[in-house]
Amino acid sequence: MAQQPDEQGATDAEEAPPVELLTLADGLPPVIDTPDALAAYCAAIAAGSGPVAIDAERASGYRYSNRAYLIQVKREGAGIGLIDPIAFDDLSPLADAIGDAEWILHAATQDLPCLAEVGLRPAALFDTELAGRLLNYPRVGLATLVEVLLERQLLKEHSAVDWSTRPLPEPWLEYAALDVEVLVELRNLLAAQLEEAGKADWARQEFENLRAFTPTVRVDAWRRTSGLHKVRGRRTLGAVRALWEARDRIAQERDVTPGRLIPDAALVAAATAMPANRGALMSTSGFHGRGASRYANEWLAAVREAAELPEDQLPTRVSHGDGPPAPRAWADKDPVAARRLELARAAVTRIAEEHQVPLENLLTPDTLRRTMWTPPRTREPVELLEAVIDQLRGLGARSWQVGLTAPALSRAILDAEKPKRQSRERSSVAPSDASDAPDAAPDGSPDADSEGDSDGS
Repeated sequence: MAQQPDEQGATDAEEAPPVELLTLADGLPPVIDTPDALAAYCAAIAAGSGPVAIDAERASGYRYSNRAYLIQVKREGAGIGLIDPIAFDDLSPLADAIGDAEWILHAATQDLPCLAEVGLRPAALFDTELAGRLLNYPRVGLATLVEVLLERQLLKEHSAVDWSTRPLPEPWLEYAALDVEVLVELRNLLAAQLEEAGKADWARQEFENLRAFTPTVRVDAWRRTSGLHKVRGRRTLGAVRALWEARDRIAQERDVTPGRLIPDAALVAAATAMPANRGALMSTSGFHGRGASRYANEWLAAVREAAELPEDQLPTRVSHGDGPPAPRAWADKDPVAARRLELARAAVTRIAEEHQVPLENLLTPDTLRRTMWTPPRTREPVELLEAVIDQLRGLGARSWQVGLTAPALSRAILDAEKPKRQSRERSSVAPSDASDAPDAAPDGSPDADSEGDSDGS
């Protein structure tokens, strides 16, 4: 939105000092793609000092695989290295040179898997994005943090390019090198702020947990097909699944992103139309281009497979996973659990606001739902708290998260069941004979003096 001039005719942009564009202090280094060049840089890394800034570029949106096509490294005394991992069987020499030095990454979960594929695993790490989240910065992209904390502008114009391209253009390489240019400086500022906010130990626990990160393998990944909500009938669902699986297999074999073969909308359209021949298929919405025509036989085979599938093998509308049902169904399935979740959500939200940390970083929604759907059986307060602590730890919550949330979750479990427990307590002390009942008042209600004794409250 355009800024409006104030009464003096100046805009905020005019009043704010210009932000200096971030540049490479030592210029752009050559790409390391030979054993000799790698050995020389590894020697420099080993002789360097302090933490190691690391980043990786993948060809997301172009390739099926998540492999790294460029790895950027920087360490004090060694400068920046731009390493082409495709040129090497593995990068164990670099891993040996780094040793147990701390890694600095931004959004570590994006890069750790592809770095592990080439033999690079951190002994310790610091994630600048996660540090920003714990400090409750509203935006934690690298460019934003660099601008806010370092007052430098980091351009991101090449963020969506095809990094599998060879040779890599020089502007792309410069963009990649800038991603590690100031990571050490940014890390030091964020670390100081974490200490000042009393969150340094939280960060250490989070960073240690990240070292073991592995991507979640999605169950029934085909259910994430865009437009699936429009599909009606189990047979049509089965056709979407068959087409999705065929596309995924072909994409993996060719190492191209699945959407470049045919888009999700084409899967839904073909599943709905159930074309019987090539002509009908190619006239279906979304079936155009090389991927549609080249693999037409595979798409038709998938449709036929779904058409012939026995009824009991067709997918259901809702996936039956190992987790709790969708929260919107809790009120019908288990009203007490729904009340537990409502109370727990409110309590965790208050804690997040009090400690100025994003809600999802305090406790993941999945952990909260699982704990509230199947809480511990005991209702003795001390035992319940201990059991909730064990349950949260078993679900992967870190100690700082458990310490902040376990008491509130225990209270939510007890408070959600208060009406039911009070009813049981009243029943356990209710008079068994009419002669034992308290005197009735003229209007038929119990005598006011005896009313408070019957429920134990």
